[in-house]
Amino acid sequence: MSDPRSERFVQRSEALARAVADTEGLIGLALLGSASEAGAARRDEWSDHDFFALSAPGAGARLRPDLTWLPDQDRLVLTAREGDIGFVAVYDDGHVFEFAFSDAAELAGAVAGEASVVVDDDSGTTAELIARAQARAAASDRFDPANDARLVLVKLLIGVGRSRRGERLNGNGFVRQWAPQHLVRAIRGRFADSSTTLRDTIDPMRRFERDFPQWGGRLADLLDRPLEESAHGQFTLLREVLEPGWDAFPTEAADAVARRLGW
Repeated sequence: MSDPRSERFVQRSEALARAVADTEGLIGLALLGSASEAGAARRDEWSDHDFFALSAPGAGARLRPDLTWLPDQDRLVLTAREGDIGFVAVYDDGHVFEFAFSDAAELAGAVAGEASVVVDDDSGTTAELIARAQARAAASDRFDPANDARLVLVKLLIGVGRSRRGERLNGNGFVRQWAPQHLVRAIRGRFADSSTTLRDTIDPMRRFERDFPQWGGRLADLLDRPLEESAHGQFTLLREVLEPGWDAFPTEAADAVARRLGW
């Protein structure tokens, strides 16, 4: 028996492709991540549509103010911009489109993982852009675990210090955002062979729990705890996972942070 949600997802992909193909000035569409054919097996009720919509060369700035080409206009409840070329659209059932809307030159530095080119011009502009973006992502899918471990210590030290002086919002950013990102990168880099093909080559945090279930679950639990408890727990996890048998671990620095924070 078919899944209505899956069918609706495919229908939205098809409507989006038609909209791009039928709109003057648009030359390409690449569906990304779980919206692509390669990522279809991961789709669930929370999957959204990530994509690149390409305009003709030099036409991006002129076309961007007009989003009437998006399908199902009567069901759109909001659109918003994220930077110069990033957009988000939300439909009345909560489905999300996240996309870059630009010409190929404006996406020259883009990175991409799984992708399906569903609309392109005769020159293959979109396919070429995706090939370069995927090569760029593959080249950046490398980590320096020693440097990331050092940065975990820095972010925890600064974050706890900011919180103790009363800057709780800023402190939370360091402890709950920056420190865990570097901790995940350090673990992925130190144990690279354990990162599976499920990983996201652009965002190391994605599906970390699947590659490292014990540590991923523990880190997720720590992020739900009060700030100081979360910070101390991440510090402990960092040392337990990475320090034993690894000469590159910044032991002296970890001891100094512990002393400064009274741990």
